[in-house]
Amino acid sequence: MTEKSKKFFSQSNENLMGYAFLAPALIILSLFMFIPSGMSLYYSITDYYMLTPDETKIIGFDNFIRLFKDPLFRKSLGNIFQFVIFIMPVQVGTALGLALLVNRKGKGTIVYKIAYFAPVVMSLVVISILWLYLLNPSAGLINEVLQKVGIGVQPFLSSPNQAMYAIIFVSAWQGAGVQMLIFLAGLQNIPTDIYEAANIDGASKLRQFWSITLPMLKPTSLLIVTTTLIDAFKLIIQPMVMTQGGPLNSTLTPVYYIYRTGFTDRQIGFASALTVIYGGVIIIFTVLQRKFLGGTDNEK
Repeated sequence: MTEKSKKFFSQSNENLMGYAFLAPALIILSLFMFIPSGMSLYYSITDYYMLTPDETKIIGFDNFIRLFKDPLFRKSLGNIFQFVIFIMPVQVGTALGLALLVNRKGKGTIVYKIAYFAPVVMSLVVISILWLYLLNPSAGLINEVLQKVGIGVQPFLSSPNQAMYAIIFVSAWQGAGVQMLIFLAGLQNIPTDIYEAANIDGASKLRQFWSITLPMLKPTSLLIVTTTLIDAFKLIIQPMVMTQGGPLNSTLTPVYYIYRTGFTDRQIGFASALTVIYGGVIIIFTVLQRKFLGGTDNEK
């Protein structure tokens, strides 16, 4: 065997080994991402009804025309945009504030970290049921406390004007812990000599925060904002458990609407069209967010 043939077979063996290592990940991605995505695209142009699958026929873009005329879909989009607009500053700001607190050297820091992170490891269903009882208008602990300080009973989840804000608060309380740890890692990677030089120059703590901490946390912030945005668009469990999309559809989200259409109403074709359009919305917002927040880094 010539030297050239040996080199060829050696390279082939390395390629096969690489494909062997990639195979499990590719199989999992195919089963849970590529194949379902392809099926959604196909079903979105059919009238597939779960109880009569044999009668399925291709109807073209009828599902998409129906979708854009659907007032419930427009209502769900408005609800999720409201949720995203409020949850982003509330949750990210809370996470950063908690990270700054636990980053200080002092006694009990580990206890604070565990306390702040504890809601993250709990099931969202359990969290939602817990807050469902706490926010109960007649026997909830929150209203009991409000009455003690002279504030009247609040309807919270039974009010179309308050229900979404209650879900925003619960979601931020539950999700801020994991982002706090990511911010904390970013804070601890900032060289201390930068702060020492700023102290020598007479910079105040507020000035150090705006001129050193925030700029140095930009890559970490971009990661957190991106993941928070994607998670916010996937909101379903809290409104499903706490309000069932009500009252008056004020907490109905697109993902919950897709679930109800597909698994309650069994209209798989229309639910697939909803999924395709909503997936496109998430992709567009993610790209725009990365463009505006990461544009400076990209230009460099």
